[in-house]
Amino acid sequence: MKNTYTRRRAAAAGAAVATMAAGFGLMAASAQTAQAWEINPASCSHVSHHPHRHGVQPTATQTLCDRINAAGTAAATGSETLAYGGGVDGIGVQSGHSKVYLVFYGTQWGTQSTNSSGLATFSGDPDGAAPVVQKMFKDIGTGGETWSADLTQWCDGPNVAAGATTCPSTANFVPYQTGGVLSGVWYDNSGASPSAATGHQLGVEAVNAAAHFGNTSAAANRDAYYVILSPHGTDPDGYKDPNTGYCAWHDWNGDTTLNGGAVTSNYGDIAFSNQPYNIDVGQTCGTNFVNSGSTGLLDGYTMTLGHEWHEMMSDQNPAGGWTNQNSSSSYYQQENSDECAWLQPGTTGGAANVSLGSDTFAEQASWSNDTNSCAISHQILTHGGGTTNTVTVTQPAAQTSTVGSAVSLQIQASDSASGQTLTYSASGLPQGVAIDSGSGLISGTPTTAGTSTVTVKATDSTGASGSASFGWTVNGTTGGGSVITNGGFESGAFTGWTTGGASSSIVNSGAHGGTYAAQLGGVGATNGDSTASQTFTATNGGTLRFWYSNVCPDTVTYDWATATLKDNTTGTTTTILAKTCAADSSWTQVSKALTTGHSYTLKLVSHDDDYAGDPTYTLYDDVTVS
Repeated sequence: MKNTYTRRRAAAAGAAVATMAAGFGLMAASAQTAQAWEINPASCSHVSHHPHRHGVQPTATQTLCDRINAAGTAAATGSETLAYGGGVDGIGVQSGHSKVYLVFYGTQWGTQSTNSSGLATFSGDPDGAAPVVQKMFKDIGTGGETWSADLTQWCDGPNVAAGATTCPSTANFVPYQTGGVLSGVWYDNSGASPSAATGHQLGVEAVNAAAHFGNTSAAANRDAYYVILSPHGTDPDGYKDPNTGYCAWHDWNGDTTLNGGAVTSNYGDIAFSNQPYNIDVGQTCGTNFVNSGSTGLLDGYTMTLGHEWHEMMSDQNPAGGWTNQNSSSSYYQQENSDECAWLQPGTTGGAANVSLGSDTFAEQASWSNDTNSCAISHQILTHGGGTTNTVTVTQPAAQTSTVGSAVSLQIQASDSASGQTLTYSASGLPQGVAIDSGSGLISGTPTTAGTSTVTVKATDSTGASGSASFGWTVNGTTGGGSVITNGGFESGAFTGWTTGGASSSIVNSGAHGGTYAAQLGGVGATNGDSTASQTFTATNGGTLRFWYSNVCPDTVTYDWATATLKDNTTGTTTTILAKTCAADSSWTQVSKALTTGHSYTLKLVSHDDDYAGDPTYTLYDDVTVS
C-alpha cells in the first residue's frame, strides 16, 4: 500500500516540509525541520479533501491541510489508538518467529563476496548497505534489546474481534523475536533489476524468492517476509517522484492495488517489502537524520527497513492487522510505524541509535497502544497469566553417514499449548547438511568427514523452546577417506584449491549443498577462462563426483563451462565435462571412475568472451570421491 508526499515551502516560514501521509505500508520522505508539520494555514484554503481509499493516498500537503482545517493547527486532531482489522485470509499479525529473507534483486549489485564476518558484500553497493542490513536482522532479538519488544502487544486469531483495541489472553500474540530473524540471503543475479520495477514485478520477485528458499506452502510462508532490495541507481515503483515519492513500502502478493496488479502465488500469501536504495536521495529519506557525517549515511536506510518490518509484523496482509480506524483522526488508516515516522531525535518518541546485540543502528519508534505513546523501547510482554508453554524435542538417535551420500532426518517436537507453530534450528550439523526451519527436516549431502555434536532446537510462537543434542559421525568414503580438500567450499574460501584466470569467488547464496559454492566467472563480463584446480590421490579408487550450475545467456561457441581430469600417474587428460552453455542454470552432477593409487588433478573452468551483453559464470559445489 502506498501514499504520497510533496515538498513545499510555507509562504511565511519558508521551511521545507515533507512527512508521512496517511496510509498503509509506506514510509514517506523526511525533512529535518525545526518544527514538525509546519505549513502556512492560508495556503490550504484551496485544497479540497479527498477521502482515503486503499492503495491511493493524499499528498502530504493534503494531509497537513486536512489537519489544519479540522483543528486550526497542524497538530494531530484524533486518537492514535490502533484497532484490529479482522485479518485477511485469516492473517492479521506475524504471530510466530519471523523469518526474514533478503533478496538482492538484479545484476546491478555487482560481484558478490563475503566479508570477515561471513556477510555478503557487493561491488555495486557504493555505500556498503548490504552487510549492515544483514547484521540488523541477525541482531534483532539478541543482547536483550527492547526496540522490537513493543510488537509483543499485538495479536490476531479467531478470539480477536474486528475493531478490538486490546488483545484477549486467548489471542495469538507476536512473540519476542529471540535469536535474530534473518533466515536467508539470495543474490538474484539471473538478470538486471528493472530500472523502475512496478509493484507487480516486485511481488513476482518475492514469489520467486519463496520458491528459491523452498518455502512452497502456505504454512512455510505464514511467518516469512521477503525484503526486495533494489540496487543503487534504480527507481522501483517511482519512489523518486517529487510529487508521489516515498522511502519504502510493504505489502502482500494479493493486493489488487499493486502497480501492475496482484501477483499469483502457488505458495500461499507472500508478505514482502519494496526497499529502494534510498540512500541515493540523501536527506529526503533520512541520511544523517540521527547521526552526522559518514556515521549517519545509512540512518534512513536502517530506519526504513525497521519501519517496514514493524508494520509487517503488526499488519502482515494490510489492512487485516492493526491500523488506525478512527475516521476523525489525522492518523486515520496509518500503521504503528506511520504514526511515529520522522519524529526528531531528542524528542519524545523520536528516532534514536538503538543497540541490537553488539551493534548499533538508527531506528524510529512505533506506536504502542498499551503505553499510548511512540515507543523506541518497550517491556517484553509475555501472555497467558504466567503459564509457560513447554516444547519437547524427541531425542534423535546418534547418526552415522558417509561423505557424498545423501542424508535425511526428520526432527520430531511437541508443544504443551495447542495451535502453536514451531520453528526449527540446529547447530553443529555436518558440512553440506542443513535443517528446514519450517518442517524440521535435516537433509543434504555431507562433504567432509568428522564427528560433531548436533543440537536441534524447536521454538514456538510464544518464544518457548526445547532442544536435544546427539552425535553425528561422517565417515570417509570407500575410496579411502575425504581425499578432496574443502570439496563443498564450506571454509568460505578456496582452501585446498588453486585459482587462476579472470575471476573466482566464494558465494553464500544458491549453493547446491551447505552454505557456500565456488563461482568461476562474474556477473559482469570477464575475459577468458576462470579456473579452480586441486590435485589429490585416489588412495582406494572410487568415483569422483561434482555438481555445476552454468549461467550462460550466450551460445557454446563463445561462452561455456568445462572440466578436465588429468591422471598424473599416466600423463593422460580427460574432459569429463564437455563445453556446456546452459540456459536453465539448473544443478547437474558429473561423475568419473578413478584408479586406485593414482594421482589426479581436477580443473574446473568457466569461460566468458568479455561481451558485456551476456556475461557467463558457473557455480561448482560438493566435489567428492566415494
